[in-house]
Amino acid sequence: RFRLGLGLAEAAPYLLLLSATPHQGKTEAFYRLMSLLDVKAFPTANSVTRDRVQPYVIRTPKRRAIDAQGNPLFQPRHTKLMAIAWQPQHRDQKRLYDAVTDYAREGYNQAIKQKQSYVGFLMILMQRLVTSSTRAIRVTLEKRLEALREPNGEPQEQLSFLPKFAADEFFDLDGQEQIDALLGTKIKALRNERTEVELLLELARNIENNGNDAKAEALLSSIYRLQQEEADPNLKVLIFTEFVSTQQMLAEFLGDRGISVVCLNGSMNLTKRKLAQQQFSEDVRVLISTDAGGEGLNLQFCHVIINYDIPWNPMRLEQRIGRVDRIGQKHIVQALNFVFEDTVEYRVREVLEEKLEIILREFGVDKTGDVLDSAQAGELFDELFVETLLNPDRLETKVDQTLAEVRSQVQSLREQSALYENEQPLDPNMARELLEHPLHHWVELMVVNYLRSQSQGSAHLKKERWEISFPSGKTYKQVTFDPAIAESAPTATYLSLEEAHVRGLAQQFPTFMRSLPIPCLELDDLSVEGTWSLWMLSNQASTPSDRRLFPIFISNDGQFFGATARHLWDVLLSADLEIKDYIRGDRATELWSKCFHAAEREGEPVFEEMQRARRSQIEQEQKKYAEAFALRQSAITKIGLPQVRDARLRALERERADWEQQLLASQSASPDLSPLLIISVSKS
Repeated sequence: RFRLGLGLAEAAPYLLLLSATPHQGKTEAFYRLMSLLDVKAFPTANSVTRDRVQPYVIRTPKRRAIDAQGNPLFQPRHTKLMAIAWQPQHRDQKRLYDAVTDYAREGYNQAIKQKQSYVGFLMILMQRLVTSSTRAIRVTLEKRLEALREPNGEPQEQLSFLPKFAADEFFDLDGQEQIDALLGTKIKALRNERTEVELLLELARNIENNGNDAKAEALLSSIYRLQQEEADPNLKVLIFTEFVSTQQMLAEFLGDRGISVVCLNGSMNLTKRKLAQQQFSEDVRVLISTDAGGEGLNLQFCHVIINYDIPWNPMRLEQRIGRVDRIGQKHIVQALNFVFEDTVEYRVREVLEEKLEIILREFGVDKTGDVLDSAQAGELFDELFVETLLNPDRLETKVDQTLAEVRSQVQSLREQSALYENEQPLDPNMARELLEHPLHHWVELMVVNYLRSQSQGSAHLKKERWEISFPSGKTYKQVTFDPAIAESAPTATYLSLEEAHVRGLAQQFPTFMRSLPIPCLELDDLSVEGTWSLWMLSNQASTPSDRRLFPIFISNDGQFFGATARHLWDVLLSADLEIKDYIRGDRATELWSKCFHAAEREGEPVFEEMQRARRSQIEQEQKKYAEAFALRQSAITKIGLPQVRDARLRALERERADWEQQLLASQSASPDLSPLLIISVSKS
């Protein structure tokens, strides 16, 4: 136990990299990550192999994660495609959808023929806007008409995408960001576009004035139905939409019907976002968020999510659902995906989801984001929807082509993840031991006892919290050493081995000198009386963290009791002890010498075990770095300029010689045995 605390206290400076998808198909990028961890072990991209990577990467797929009791950390989730029917009262809205679809199809074809890619992107976004809401398409048509009424300037220089974005960056943007970027660019009008936009705008305004919105009505019905099914009139619902105009419309629609709403979007600063999240966690029933506003949200107190409009890239859906599908979620996650019946989007989504699920299940991939988290994936699905929009009869063929590409990506993912995946089952006992570990109690005893022994330090307990002051002058109030208490008490100051003053104490192991008085303790239930001592054994040639602590117990008649030594160690760490007396003078020196000779004998097998572990470590390092030097040498020999090549080879040889000298020095064995504590124990 104490060695665990010692390891935490004396850990060398470290680098921890966190990533959901370490390898995203780019070997060079993955190599650069690994070289951050150990530049000598990974000198080139060719050095990234399974054997080398395994010691550096720990990865647990989301659905395999468990808690200390062995229960899954994540709840199951149910995803359902909700087809919204066009009712007779919504015939004008259906007319608007068909008209915008024709406008987008014709405009896209015209733009491609004229090599006006900007206009083509705008047409596709018009299609997504009309499936989102009448408000969204109306606002965008107004902005487009305003631009069309201005005198046309010269056509834009034909670039791959927008001047301010690279191709991959554009597809990484959400729908609102894309439409803002396009409308902020002067785009040349298509043939007869102004007249067509005016007609579409008039129809959209009439529909808004009549107040009939098929999808909004379906949303309200779904919320009421879910309340009944869950028997919760205050059921919290998270709604996602791509566009701010739709967000505003929904906030008004639900608010007018007595449902409390708060909004999140990319235009809000961090303070406003935190406030909105807090309101949703307390009294507000519905949070409406755009994709930009939903980044980094932890909403596990809500388990119902409605995707009011669906981004074409399935990855974004996964990111949305991930806002509630998190650690701490206590309910089955319900995800409803709204889409209009008898539309291109519905037909594509229906076929796509069914086949995509089969592929992911076949390869054992946890979520679509594991294989689709890239701009290339966004472009891939954009092409699928556009092609189906232009040629509805080619739906099955185009879906199969897209999924063939996805299958290739999944296959590549499986090959890449083989570098670092570990199929061993997780052991909940390890987590349980950590949770039950009394390390924080030992840290508290160490700090408090140290401060009470210092004339310039202090430690006072006030209402179950410590007020402490270090000799350096550093003062802490409302201190707790228990992480569980700190988590439930936001005003408390949590001190652990991460704090510099505390870590410094843990690293200061005072040697128990021969001349020191030996304290005498009385213990209950003690079967044998004698002298207990704690010893630290280290190898002077190795790192400071390569130490072993072991206890010794010698009875008054000179016998050794290993089990009693370990038992007393636990007792001394947990019991409230009081020193009754001290042994001084020649008697103390005699006991010190007896304990030292006993520690030499008992420490010999401990040191041999340390040496075996050290030799094994050195052999691994020797093999690892020898291979690394060979790889670097091979890379240097390919340099064309002889002067540069020879200079780098000489530098490499000097580095190799220095390394071999250091390795040779580390192999020397010189044990150092130090007493940390000697105590005389007797029965109460």
